[in-house]
Amino acid sequence: MRGTITIVDKGNVRVHSYMAPETGLNVTTQLIETPSLLIAVDGQVNVADADEVVEYAKGLGKPLDRLIVTHAHPDHFQGAGRFNVPIHALEIVREQMAARGDLQDLNGVPIPAAEMAPTDLITPGTEVIDGVPFVFEAVSGGETTDQLLIRLPEHGVLVAQDLVYHHTHLFVGNDDIARWQVILESLAADPAYDTILPGHGLPAGPAVLAENAEYLRVASELLGDDGEAYKQAIIARFPALGVPFVIDISNFYLFGTRPA
Repeated sequence: MRGTITIVDKGNVRVHSYMAPETGLNVTTQLIETPSLLIAVDGQVNVADADEVVEYAKGLGKPLDRLIVTHAHPDHFQGAGRFNVPIHALEIVREQMAARGDLQDLNGVPIPAAEMAPTDLITPGTEVIDGVPFVFEAVSGGETTDQLLIRLPEHGVLVAQDLVYHHTHLFVGNDDIARWQVILESLAADPAYDTILPGHGLPAGPAVLAENAEYLRVASELLGDDGEAYKQAIIARFPALGVPFVIDISNFYLFGTRPA
């Protein structure tokens, strides 16, 4: 297996967290196992990694009920069609995904827009799925313009996806660091969640929120008008973090510097 599976056991809910290898930007798909079914959250950037998630899910012996796409960054939905289940998303996220049109993954595999298009809309609020309450929240600003946050309040699980990164460099290309810091402060102020599931990286505890906040503080200080200078400076400050290519993607959005 190219990716890494981490299992978080919460009694009648188990989370199988699949982190893609660095060639797949450490994108993380969450497979939430309830008593009788599976719910996938985010669909990978590379088709091959999505296929690996699906193959792993088949081995769990429960039907895959749906795929939830949390936001319209292609690294989280390009493999969505490989799951062969209804694709759920916020209405605004569906519109943003459609605007991107046809895409291709990092290996050059073409992906028609129709394969990735959400089929079902998520309404913010609480939905009980297989006896488990899922709280869906729409979050604006920060890492991207619009994103879905999922809480499992009975199990202390926060499916944060790209509101949180773990042991990887953060994408700051949305140029909204101040708002992102506010979001992290709000999440950190709620002690009810001991398990944080990031969109890039392995499952973490609440300390990851402070780690992300510190990264954003430093990034805000270092960002100027020279993307390469920023890249070298942020790597020097956080040498242990993975996927520096994320910095190149940020620089493309911020400065128009195309990743090598």
